Amino acid sequence: MTAVRTADNEEMPTSPDELFNVLKSLDICYEHHHHEAVFTVAESEKVDLQISGTHCRNLFLRDKKKENFLVVLQNATEVDIKVLPRIIDSGRLSFGSAERLWEYLGVRPGSVCPFSIINDTDNKVRVFLDKSMMETDIVNYHPLLNTMTVSLTPADLIKFIESTGHEAHIVDFFGAKPKEE
Repeated sequence: MTAVRTADNEEMPTSPDELFNVLKSLDICYEHHHHEAVFTVAESEKVDLQISGTHCRNLFLRDKKKENFLVVLQNATEVDIKVLPRIIDSGRLSFGSAERLWEYLGVRPGSVCPFSIINDTDNKVRVFLDKSMMETDIVNYHPLLNTMTVSLTPADLIKFIESTGHEAHIVDFFGAKPKEE
């Protein structure tokens, strides 16, 4: 199998094909969709119209203690990063750098997804999942590259996360809404 490289010509620690093999080994059913590269929720709107299910976004965050957090939300869930520490029991949060993202999750900006924890073999990233997202029938994420989307059930997402040795913390982000002006 040839190595998959990022746009920066770096070899990915885990390729999408390797991820698909892991999903198959776990008896996880999924649909796989190819599309143009998308880097933001706004850019993905056109692609999302062609793929059924709940479309999601991912926030890779860190606090002052350099603890790492992956927050996975449906696109419709509003969250205020200033309120989030209270909800996930962390210090003040900021977005993790591209270098930190590569170091801990082995993906580049625009490709952050819950599947990237497959590369966190030292279990340095805590995973938080949006309760409202987990109450839907089908959830959609990039499979390590932002030129594809994988659709699967929330239960199968949990199965995958647990198979990596991570705990899936399901959180109600309702209290983390931005304050009304």
